[in-house]
Amino acid sequence: MQSLDEELLRLVVCPRDKQDLRQESDWLLCPSGHRYRIIEGIPILLVSEAEQTHIEGTRALAAVEEDDAQQLPQPRLKPGEIDPFVKDAIGATNGSLYQHLVGTLTEYPIPALRLPAGEGRSFLEIGCNWGRWCLAAAQSGYRAVGIDPSLKGIRAARRVAQQLGIRIPYLVADGRYLPFRDSVFDQVFSYSVLQHLSKENARSVLAEVHRVLDQGGQSLIQMPNVFGVRCLYHQFRRGFRETRDFEVRYWTIPELRRTFGAASGPASIEVDGFFSLNPQVSDLRFFPWHYKLLILLSDRLQRISTKVPALAYLADSLYVSASK
Repeated sequence: MQSLDEELLRLVVCPRDKQDLRQESDWLLCPSGHRYRIIEGIPILLVSEAEQTHIEGTRALAAVEEDDAQQLPQPRLKPGEIDPFVKDAIGATNGSLYQHLVGTLTEYPIPALRLPAGEGRSFLEIGCNWGRWCLAAAQSGYRAVGIDPSLKGIRAARRVAQQLGIRIPYLVADGRYLPFRDSVFDQVFSYSVLQHLSKENARSVLAEVHRVLDQGGQSLIQMPNVFGVRCLYHQFRRGFRETRDFEVRYWTIPELRRTFGAASGPASIEVDGFFSLNPQVSDLRFFPWHYKLLILLSDRLQRISTKVPALAYLADSLYVSASK
């Protein structure tokens, strides 16, 4: 049995009925009889009867049923070594623009978080994967917590944080059923996640985000714009058909304002970037020159958009922020 972090235990509740959880051996139990397994110190707080939005959620639930789930080998990382999961997963960051880094990564691409310094405020990332935005938040002074339906991703996130000497609690969970008490986070963040969900599921996540935010807390969530140049290109390639599975769902700016506004009150929209979803300027050193030109042009247009808000209608990647 591995005891969970005391601070994390104070935060988590049953994702089904929001009742308190108590640890008993390698399980978290709620008074209604719901049981959640702890694997290698990671709580698996998924709702098994809900349709999973990602195959990794299904795999995590399968791991709960495996007798040897706690005996899976974990790589031992040397100082400066890149986690093997991250070496492969980096290719899925921003689509094809990061593909050239697969297997060749020599340092972790930790982005610059477009938020004020944390100063000890609590931070939740929904869909953290291997944790790069949580790492950015922790380095900026937030008390970060990360969730993802992927047990593989969360294992990697824990390894990387430990390797870098950063304390971040991670757990396997679903943004539609956040396993946290009401009003416990100052900041909720999500990047390149809600765009993969059906719009109904995205609305469910937003309702949960509003619930777990403290009064005065803020959310900052990246979303794709239906009229962005790159977004239009991808929609054209798939014939403007209905989306399925984990494909990106595109949103109009008025739709984003209505949807976020209904969940949490007035929402504001700012440009994240153009021509993609969206490479970070802080990652510039990782790219060949032709990608660097694209990223710098995107950054320049983003800066212009702060003075010319109408440019947001042509951006590919948007940030939607709301306050509780």
